Amino acid sequence: MNDALTRLNDAGVSIWLDDLSRDRIESGNLAHLIADSHVVGVTTNPTIFAHALTSGKRYDRQLAELAHAHANTPEAVFELITTDVRLACDIFAPTFEASDGVDGRVSIEVAPGLADDTAATVESARRIRDAVDRRNCYIKIPATPAGFPAIRACLGEGIDVNVTLIFGLEQYDAVLEAFIGGLEDARDGGLDISTIHSVASFFVSRVDTEVDARLRARNAPGELFGQAGIANARLAYAAQDAKFGTDRWAALQEKGARPQRPLWASTGVKDPTYRDTMYVEELAGPGTVMTLPEATLRSVADHGIITGDRVTAHRAESRAVLDTLMAAGIDYPDVIDTLTRQGIQKFERDWRRVATTVDGGLGRGDETGHRLPPSA
Repeated sequence: MNDALTRLNDAGVSIWLDDLSRDRIESGNLAHLIADSHVVGVTTNPTIFAHALTSGKRYDRQLAELAHAHANTPEAVFELITTDVRLACDIFAPTFEASDGVDGRVSIEVAPGLADDTAATVESARRIRDAVDRRNCYIKIPATPAGFPAIRACLGEGIDVNVTLIFGLEQYDAVLEAFIGGLEDARDGGLDISTIHSVASFFVSRVDTEVDARLRARNAPGELFGQAGIANARLAYAAQDAKFGTDRWAALQEKGARPQRPLWASTGVKDPTYRDTMYVEELAGPGTVMTLPEATLRSVADHGIITGDRVTAHRAESRAVLDTLMAAGIDYPDVIDTLTRQGIQKFERDWRRVATTVDGGLGRGDETGHRLPPSA
């Protein structure tokens, strides 16, 4: 095991790979990362699947079978993606069992076009759960106004949820409320809430990208750049600490409830002038999850400097960072609204890429040149 990744694990961080493809599964790459790099979970999203489906030929056989069965494009997309997730869940099954269900998780997202439709999101979550049919599957639901009641409803039914596209602290407060409310509903419905798990995916680097662009437009001093993402995440960690210190939570804990863990997403550094491991180093903390693109995982293994807990002792400093940024003219609520909207739009665009590629693979042709005969 690499020393830096071992230290990250010892700091209480669960390392999840932010990527999945049929090639990773069938080549043994995913199993290798589990064995040698402390990887204990996987996250996926429409962007990841768009890249996977346009790279290599590992999907060709299943696409040919789907074409032969006259599957339409949405059916084929669903089968391809849920197959990847099911296979990955099987690879992670030993990790899942060894961690009592905490890790060994694979996340799959509801279609981004459902972000404003609560009922359709819940129905999609049920369909994905049934299709994957593995206990270590997380259903990803975005932190939108329509998403919050869907999160609560799914948790209330015992569906494990990874809440995604969280950028702001008010958003996160609504996520925590939905999580606790969902567990209360599950308890009141007679479910064993000790078996219900959830993580909250708080995006980091995209916050810096948006804030830095606004600072640049204002000719702000250099020391303000690259500070927002880490400060924002540290304050989120403080918020969940406070929420899980209430009598309301204690009542759930008595019934076996497990806290929703914060998950640091978007940990790949977007600005090449920043240290490529800075988000991992600065957000190591107990009871957290980090999803790392493989390039970031390799960078941490090569030259990461992990010094233990970096989130719990920096709350006042983090609050001061956000206050300074707002004093410099950064409209924090607008930053969060912009990032949420852009995140959904990006995932919708990549979902269309997935559909276009699969449409071509079914023998209908598309601009990628990936074409199979209508039958095999």
